[in-house]
Amino acid sequence: MALHRPTAALAVLWIVSGVLGGTVAFLLYLEYIGQLTGSDPIVSCQWGVLVTCGPNLLSPGGNILGFSNSIAGMVLFAGPVYAGVSALASPAGLRRWYWRTFGIFVAGAFVLVHYFAIQSIFVYRSLCPWCMIIWLVTIPLFWYTTGWMLREGVWTEAVPVRRAGRALSTWAPLVTVLDYALIAVTAQLRLDLLASF
Repeated sequence: MALHRPTAALAVLWIVSGVLGGTVAFLLYLEYIGQLTGSDPIVSCQWGVLVTCGPNLLSPGGNILGFSNSIAGMVLFAGPVYAGVSALASPAGLRRWYWRTFGIFVAGAFVLVHYFAIQSIFVYRSLCPWCMIIWLVTIPLFWYTTGWMLREGVWTEAVPVRRAGRALSTWAPLVTVLDYALIAVTAQLRLDLLASF
């Protein structure tokens, strides 16, 4: 059975991403409770008409499973922390099924943050600051993790796939920035954010 182990730098990225994402999800949860009860959150995310959490948190998209997405975030962001700690604690590496499961969850998170970005920009016409931090964390988490998994043969040993993984690992910083830029430009064109400041 093939074992795979990421670099220490990637494992640390997972841990930092998970801690940051989980913390921001907790802040989102506090904001959500504040919206429901009328109480003030510890740190408000109401920064203006277009940069605010309100429309997003109480929307159907903000409660996609029937409860606040922030609750799911607090639980699921423990995954990258666990994966990072597991990688650092296992010098020989971990089995393929473990990394594939992690990769599926990371890919799901990636799809969801883009879905939420589209909903925020085109449906709710506002940007939630805490949500945007979660986008900022999840996007590189996906690109770096996917590059490593393809490069290391976690999904398949096919040479073209591993070559694509090496290329993605090399270009992950640029791909991440381009992903951010796509969301930012779309938000600017749709909402004219710069004019609101």
